[in-house]
Amino acid sequence: MPVIHRFDPPERFVPGTVGEPGSRTFFLQARAGAQVTSVALEKQQVQILGERVAELLDELIQAEDSATTIPAMTPVALIDNEPLEQPLQEEFRAGTITLSWDAGDERVVIEVFPVAEVEVELPVDAAEQELIDLPIEEPEPEEVLLVRMPPAMARSFAARAESVVAAGRAPCPFCGGPIDADGHLCPRSNGYRRSQA
Repeated sequence: MPVIHRFDPPERFVPGTVGEPGSRTFFLQARAGAQVTSVALEKQQVQILGERVAELLDELIQAEDSATTIPAMTPVALIDNEPLEQPLQEEFRAGTITLSWDAGDERVVIEVFPVAEVEVELPVDAAEQELIDLPIEEPEPEEVLLVRMPPAMARSFAARAESVVAAGRAPCPFCGGPIDADGHLCPRSNGYRRSQA
């Protein structure tokens, strides 16, 4: 039976980072009272999750059968620019993340599962030397982060995810690659080093 870090609803659920641009570690952090859970993940996971949450809310706004008032923008009272809760203790590294809408409770539901390391030994057909297709059974996760939040909080989460991702290194105007504080060797500048200035 997995350990379920359940927040229904959380007092706070935010993406955030630790470290300097270029070497940041990204986290999802949920808090309810004294319970705080932090899960590490990749920048792309934060970006995609934020985009998908915003898309889900936009689709719900357009649905005629939606009884809930879903904000089109982040309510001012829910804007959260505060740093992550300290001390920061990583529970696990995120692998699979699911997103859904619970119409009964009118909640956006996010489930975060740890990275699963599965060792698979596939038998080889000796005559044809081809791998045989077999279903792979993934092990039950040891931990799960389950967050069920109202639409307004989800809209705030999506806005913060966008700003956290955008707060990284500035892109090079020529090649699009990230520019470090000491510049970068742009492939489109014939070997000249470009800087942020």
